[in-house]
Amino acid sequence: MNSQRNCNLFEAFRARFPADLDTVLLQTDDDRVYTYTDVLVESARIANFLIHLGARPGDRITVQVDKSPEVVCLYLACLRAGLVYHPLNTAYKASELEYFLDNAEPRIVVCMAQSFSLFSSLAEATGIEQVLTLEADSSGSLLRGAAEHPHSFDTVNCQSDDLAALLYSSGTTGRPKGIMLSHGNLASNGTTLVEQWGFGSDDCLLHALPVFHVHGLFVAIHCVLLSGASMRWLNKFDAARTMAFLPNCSVMMGVPTYYTRLLAEADFDTDTCAGMRLFISGSAPLLAETFDEFQARTGHTIIERYGMTETGMNTSNPLRGERRAGTVGPPLPGVDARVVDAGGHTLAADEAGDLQVRGPNVFLGYWRMPEKTTEDFTDDGFFNTGDKASISKDGYISIVGRAKDMVICGGLNVYPKEIEQLLDELKGVRESAVIGVAHPDFGEAVVAIIVPEVESALKEREIIDFSKARLANFKAPKRVFFLDELPRNAMGKVQKNLLRERFANNCQF
Repeated sequence: MNSQRNCNLFEAFRARFPADLDTVLLQTDDDRVYTYTDVLVESARIANFLIHLGARPGDRITVQVDKSPEVVCLYLACLRAGLVYHPLNTAYKASELEYFLDNAEPRIVVCMAQSFSLFSSLAEATGIEQVLTLEADSSGSLLRGAAEHPHSFDTVNCQSDDLAALLYSSGTTGRPKGIMLSHGNLASNGTTLVEQWGFGSDDCLLHALPVFHVHGLFVAIHCVLLSGASMRWLNKFDAARTMAFLPNCSVMMGVPTYYTRLLAEADFDTDTCAGMRLFISGSAPLLAETFDEFQARTGHTIIERYGMTETGMNTSNPLRGERRAGTVGPPLPGVDARVVDAGGHTLAADEAGDLQVRGPNVFLGYWRMPEKTTEDFTDDGFFNTGDKASISKDGYISIVGRAKDMVICGGLNVYPKEIEQLLDELKGVRESAVIGVAHPDFGEAVVAIIVPEVESALKEREIIDFSKARLANFKAPKRVFFLDELPRNAMGKVQKNLLRERFANNCQF
């Protein structure tokens, strides 16, 4: 009777919780402890409260709050109630938030107290019924309201392809696209990662990642919940705090910036990592020199993997077997990957081309953009990742470039077109081009090249401040340069490769 099985992702988590629900699930950096029972009770109360406020299965719940254990409870509550969880980067500003609310049309917004007035005005303009608050210290109207509701909740029955989460990823058009992730997408990917990375109930994950992002929310937390493991919880990454907690953890997930910052600590060595079994890196390319230095300093070989918002994880270097520097490993079980030329023909081993993937992890499509969904999928069901890659004879995949002109700053995706459209609106700017330039800490930094109007007296600081006021800080240019004209090819396309070459060594950050 498989057709009658409840495919709600929460049911997959619940089936793997430890028999003793008083087992610790999460311990914060200030030593607050949350057991599996605590999370079950709190998520039930929140689910009951959201339903009481009028939320119904399929409704979106938009969340922009600081990282806290209660965010995990809110996420689980949404799953339990069949609601669609819609997390937002805490750095997003008013103009960005207005678009997300207008496009996602959530039933309820949960925000920080400092953003309540902003969200209330946006909610009024877009017809959103409720704005609640949640603070990192466990205060706010969400938990106050939830406290009055029952601590049990019957999980809503879901099909595998029912929508569980809506995340946005900007595109080359500059307007973010809503990525629809189903209960089946997330369950299949999480289960595969637990198996491939050897997660068990005795593991403790050091969690220093943000939880509005696939890496920190779905990859990290799902691996814990699907194995009955535990987490040591840091509200944000700090090298010294991380080193203090590593001896009591067994697994760490991070972006390359975390690993370069750890290596910058003089006393980071094998003793610090003595109890660790696994370090995993993702969200941005890991430099071979970081890979090698980490191995030399700690005796641990970092596992690099490859994924994206649309697909979760697609590939991983193996837990047992060669972890090859400069590669993201073979495809995960159940995932098909191929590299094709411009005509869609599969290329031979080691030839670089367009990377396509197919599997149960791949998203349902773009929210209310059926034409874009059709455009990004092939007739035989492969998703065009937009990345350039090659596949070795023994199946290891190397990402060699990005076709979609994306910059990855500290593990977060930045799409130049969005920033260029903003800069072009600034008085005195005739046109602009945005590129990524190597940065010692963030991997890449956003750099803007401006062609000013003839009489313009624009200065670098003015443009950076203008950007920071309207964009999340990680998107704002860290440097601005001025040119009389942008280099173009015969078809009039801006040659960003030439700009990257020209300014690669001119940026002092």
